[in-house]
Amino acid sequence: MEIKRRDFLKVATAGSLMLAANVHPSIAREPKDRIKDAVGMLYDSTVCVGCKACVSACKQYNETPTSSSSTDELWDNPLDNDSKTYNIIKLYKEGTGAVKDREKDGHAYVKRQCMHCVDPACVSACPVSALKKSPKDGVVSYDKNACIGCRYCQVACPYNIPKFEFEKAFPVIRKCQLCSHRLEKGEIPACCQFCPTGACIFGKVVDLLAEAKKRLAYKPGELRKYPVERLVGNQVTERVVTPYVQNVYGEKEGGGTQVLYLTGVPSEKLGLPALEETSDAKRSETIQHTIYKGMIAPILFLGGLVYVVHKNTKDHK
Repeated sequence: MEIKRRDFLKVATAGSLMLAANVHPSIAREPKDRIKDAVGMLYDSTVCVGCKACVSACKQYNETPTSSSSTDELWDNPLDNDSKTYNIIKLYKEGTGAVKDREKDGHAYVKRQCMHCVDPACVSACPVSALKKSPKDGVVSYDKNACIGCRYCQVACPYNIPKFEFEKAFPVIRKCQLCSHRLEKGEIPACCQFCPTGACIFGKVVDLLAEAKKRLAYKPGELRKYPVERLVGNQVTERVVTPYVQNVYGEKEGGGTQVLYLTGVPSEKLGLPALEETSDAKRSETIQHTIYKGMIAPILFLGGLVYVVHKNTKDHK
């Protein structure tokens, strides 16, 4: 069957005009707000010393095996988040790397794990609700019994967090679930509990956000008290304030997250994506609801194909 260029252009033009006349953008759904009692963590890169105690604690209390980037399987040295590593500390270095938390000729650390987004793209993309956001505390959890292995969550996540167990015969998705098994017992995430410097602290997101903004107002060089393990607790440490980038990453990025960051180096230098305030989930759902609204667009498209096929085969059996 041969479709002439002129016929194709006629059908394409007619289809475009019909779509413009009949299909209107769907009303975008309202952005999702943080759950009132949402919990999360505040990671302060300027306080982190790169000891990786949080990585070790995460492995221990989530019972995940070693992940080696070398031939020595006894040595746990992952290069990035993977199906065996839910939480990792990565290094930024520029030039000589001599000064901590300085962009030029400096170095800095960054903690990477699931951000537990306010409006998670992974939850929106999952066709079987294997990923869910708790209406109680906002934790994004995964149900392996519901998962069909489509890996849409991997594609959807702007932080590249969900990981598939390609190496297993019966694989599942792996990611940080904010130590939900510990939260149920009144404990806090292992990475926060075993961070010796207070670089990562646990608490209610609304309180963590207030703490982050309070730190942004500190004057560099002055001595301040920083909480350890959790925001509300008795353990504190004193340290000299390092200049901050004047932004709480996660407050608005991608619709907001429950894991917040304070840094001394621009977040994009640390590998955190530069995102708009609108979540990917809201944007994609708006597009899909527009295209499939009343099934008008698919019907017009299929109708155009039928017309082309009919026109070019009407003289044939």
